[in-house]
Amino acid sequence: MADADDVRRLALALPDVVEIDSEGFDFRVGGKGFVWSYPEREPGSPRRIRTDIAVLYVGDEAEKQALLLGEPELFFTTSAYDGLPLVMLRLAQVDVARLEELVTDAWHMRAPDPLAAGPDATAPVSHA
Repeated sequence: MADADDVRRLALALPDVVEIDSEGFDFRVGGKGFVWSYPEREPGSPRRIRTDIAVLYVGDEAEKQALLLGEPELFFTTSAYDGLPLVMLRLAQVDVARLEELVTDAWHMRAPDPLAAGPDATAPVSHA
């Protein structure tokens, strides 16, 4: 079982991550969000920040559908996220190792190319 503290620890361990001041958690790399608290909106009620649910960037609709259909106990979506490459993750249902994989994948998809490729990608090639 994971929680908001695990999200924070895992996200901040990644290079060049910035935490945006919010009621919950909100992490960005290269100015792009990759994981944040779910801002639940119920008709007639003020927005409520849910730190027990993480919104994750997943890259594309195919990946989104694969997660939603393959693991409905972990992932869900709402009509507000239709057409967006985002899923909601129930933190109480995921173990920390899987959360680390998901947060890292989201970071890789949002990080600027040289950063996401890692330090070896921009190093000169040795021909020795």
